[in-house]
Formats: sequence, C-alpha cells, structure tokens
Amino acid sequence: MTESVRPLRADAARNRARVLEVAYETFAAEGVGVPIDEIARRAGVGAGTVYRHFPTKEALFQAVFEDRVRRIVEDARALIADKGPGEALYDFMRGMSQSSSVDHGLFDALASYGFDVEAATTGAEKEFLGVLEELLVAAQGAGTVRADVGVAEVKALLVMCKSNAEYGAGVANRVVDVVIDGLRA
Repeated sequence: MTESVRPLRADAARNRARVLEVAYETFAAEGVGVPIDEIARRAGVGAGTVYRHFPTKEALFQAVFEDRVRRIVEDARALIADKGPGEALYDFMRGMSQSSSVDHGLFDALASYGFDVEAATTGAEKEFLGVLEELLVAAQGAGTVRADVGVAEVKALLVMCKSNAEYGAGVANRVVDVVIDGLRA
C-alpha cells in the first residue's frame, strides 16, 4: 500500500517558504555556521518548525539550492511572457549579474562547510541549462540574438559577468551591457 503525501497547510507552506528565504540570505551573507535556531528566530518561527521541514542542516542546504533554482527558472519563464522573447534573455542576464554576488557567497559558504555543492546542484544545473536554452532559442527565433551562439557560450558569459561583481555594480552592469551588445544579431 502506498502512502499518500498530504499537501502542506497554507500556514505551513508560508513558514517553509519564509525559512528558505531567510536561510538563503543568512547563509550567503554570514556563512553556514549560523545555527538553525537563529534562522528560525529570523524567520519568525520556532526551531521545531524548521526541523519539521528540514530534519538536518544539510537538508536545509539542499532545499535552499532547489528553491533558488526553482525561482530562477520561474523568473526566466515569466520574463519570456512579460518582456517577450526578444529581450527576455538580456533581462535574465542582467538579473543574474545583479544577484550573482549573493549566490556566489552562498556557494562559497556551502563549499567551505564541506557540503558537496557539485553533487547537490546536478539536477539544478540541468534545470538551469534547460531554461537558459528556452531563453536563447526564443531570442534567436525573435531575431535578437546571433544564431551562432549556443547555451554553453551564454553560460560561460554569465560566469564571466558574475566575476565582475567584485569591481562594483557600475562596472558589473557595464560589462553585462558589453556582453549583450556582442550577442545581438
């Protein structure tokens, strides 16, 4: 007999989402040494609530990754609908550049804790590359991105843009603009 999974109550779903948001921000800003009790306090819930959703800190780390990638994918798809296929990729690249310092901090913090970031992000990488391909194909179909560019090149450009965050937002934004100019058809 299979056990059915009950959906979360609305308040439990809100609490879980709040814990993930706070954990993401906290781990990225302060490292992974922040205790679960402190994350619970900042999220406005009890520690028991956190442990009901995430029995270990590693389970919380994994959920933070999955939640982050889910949000990136949702945001990318919303851009196609909102901005249209011609500009969605460019807006996505600008957004990824702006959030890269926080994401990079989270990845560094987890790696320094001994968390196997590569193993944990295998599925996330596949989802990310899938939505990146959707954005690229849509932009190429709209005639706004060069036809000779593939997903691997766009991902490499995103990584390069991410590395410029250490020079400040002005330089990082300008580098993204230069990259986007190079991608235009």
